Amino acid sequence: MSRLPDGERLRVAHVAGPRTMIVVVAAAVIERDGRFLVTRRQKGVHLEGCWEFPGGKCDDGESLTACIRRELREELAVDAEVGKDFFTVTHNYADRSVELHFFHCEVTGEPSPQIGQEMRWVRREELTTLEFPPADEELIRVLTLG
Repeated sequence: MSRLPDGERLRVAHVAGPRTMIVVVAAAVIERDGRFLVTRRQKGVHLEGCWEFPGGKCDDGESLTACIRRELREELAVDAEVGKDFFTVTHNYADRSVELHFFHCEVTGEPSPQIGQEMRWVRREELTTLEFPPADEELIRVLTLG
């Protein structure tokens, strides 16, 4: 997996003006045997049908690492060793701003979708063939550069 030098993080911001809601999200970049774990957003939610790295919104007062652990237990029934926060992006949508933190993670056990979402293990080069939310585009570029 592409990694930045120790102690360095990549931060990208797309600023388009004020928003009424700021959502802080933590996501897990899980790579196993040269494949990345991605899940598909369900119908009826913001950006439905898009693929994403597992994770979700942080609850009030919840740390980013606690958020990832909780989300992975709830959505995929796995425990996680949360690594470094290596990539952060702030993206403005029409109705909200999202501050998205990506962490390298290792999971214990085999992920199993718990809320009806589709799940896939995909090769690095396959990432560009899937539709991801606009906030994920910079990370996809970094990961596919190898």
